[in-house]
Amino acid sequence: MTTVATHRALLVVDVQPTFCEGGALAVAGGNATAHAIAAFAQARRGDYDLVVTTQDWHVDPGEHFSDTPDFVDTWPPHGVAGTPEAELHPALAQLAPEVSVKKGEHAAAYSGFEGRDGDGNLLADILRAEQITDVDVVGIAESHCVKATALDALALGLATRVLTDLTVPVTADQGAQARTELAAAGVVLAQSGDGVLSAD
Repeated sequence: MTTVATHRALLVVDVQPTFCEGGALAVAGGNATAHAIAAFAQARRGDYDLVVTTQDWHVDPGEHFSDTPDFVDTWPPHGVAGTPEAELHPALAQLAPEVSVKKGEHAAAYSGFEGRDGDGNLLADILRAEQITDVDVVGIAESHCVKATALDALALGLATRVLTDLTVPVTADQGAQARTELAAAGVVLAQSGDGVLSAD
C-alpha cells in the first residue's frame, strides 16, 4: 500500500486590530483570540509545513462599506489598506508566516482564498505549489471569514479543520450557525489541544 505524504498548513485568518476590541469592526474576544493563536503557533509550529496569514485590505470595496450598515451585507469601514488597524495584530509580531495574502481591495472578499501574495499569487495556487493536503483554520471571525475560508479549502479537496477555541464569532448565534454549516459540509471541528489530522 502506497502512503501519500501529508503536508499541513495553518491558516490564520484576519487577525487584525480592526476586528478586535478598540477596532472599527470589533468582535468581543478578538484580542484574547489573537494572543491564543500566537501562543498556539509558537508551541505547535513543528506540526505545520506552512503558516499563512490573511488580511482584509480594503481600498474601495464598493457596497461592502456603508455609513448605514446592516451588518449582514454592508459594514462600517474596516481593514482599510495601509492603516495600522489593517496590519496583523501585534500579538502575531513573532509569527513569521511563510505566506501572507491580502484580500478585498475592491470587493467584500470574506474568504482567504480570494487573497493574493505580494507577487499576485492566489492562495489556492500557493498551497498547491507547496503540496499542502491538510489545513487548520483559525482567526476572526468564525461566523464570517473563517467559515468562508474553511469552506473554500474543503471545496479545493483539502482536509480541513477549524480549531474552534482559536476563533471567535461576531455573535454566539452566528457562531453556532457557522459550526452547523461547517460540520454539514464536512469540515472537522476540533480543539487546539487535539492531535494533527491523520494522513487518511
